[in-house]
Amino acid sequence: MNRGTQERKRNGALAAKRAFDIAGSLIGCFFTALVFPVFAAAIRLDSEGPVFFVQERIGRDGKPFRMFKFRSMVKDAEERKSALLGRNMMRGPVFKMENDPRVTRVGRFLRRTSLDELPQFWNVLRGEMSLVGARPPLPEEYAAYSERDRRRLAMRPGMTGLWQVSGRSDITDFAEIVRLDLTYIDTWTPGMDARILAKTVRQLFTGKGAR
Repeated sequence: MNRGTQERKRNGALAAKRAFDIAGSLIGCFFTALVFPVFAAAIRLDSEGPVFFVQERIGRDGKPFRMFKFRSMVKDAEERKSALLGRNMMRGPVFKMENDPRVTRVGRFLRRTSLDELPQFWNVLRGEMSLVGARPPLPEEYAAYSERDRRRLAMRPGMTGLWQVSGRSDITDFAEIVRLDLTYIDTWTPGMDARILAKTVRQLFTGKGAR
């Protein structure tokens, strides 16, 4: 098979990936709308602040977009972050910590079950994200990336990905995250997406790797 034929085949597969994203995100948006009244009430009763957390992230090829989540932290969580940088459990330009004091009681449940990420189906429908791909970084994280690191955004970022089903928060080295994301990009097939989504669903019931 020559290079032109291979490229046309991959472009066709990527078009099918986008069609699957649209179908999946429509179903996801419908489910999110169903649970929204309950989640909204729980979030607002638990702590002061909005129902949604909206944050600028970096998408495909470095393009910024606004990513949506159900709020799982106190409303001034961003202002408190600088005081917690010394407790970062990650090596590299990404922030994660155990027992984050900014997370609310309802937020702990939402994060453990990954239900805080349901609003990202809207980002998928808009074409800013995919169901499967690398997680989108913050602008300040992206600014610290090397050229190799930036290649992890050669495809649309995803709600879940190879990193999440390979250990998620148990992985503490950013270099390993990049390796997994580049492996996904370089070896991607529709079947790989199906396997990652199936593993993600299993993890939702176990909470494995969630923070």
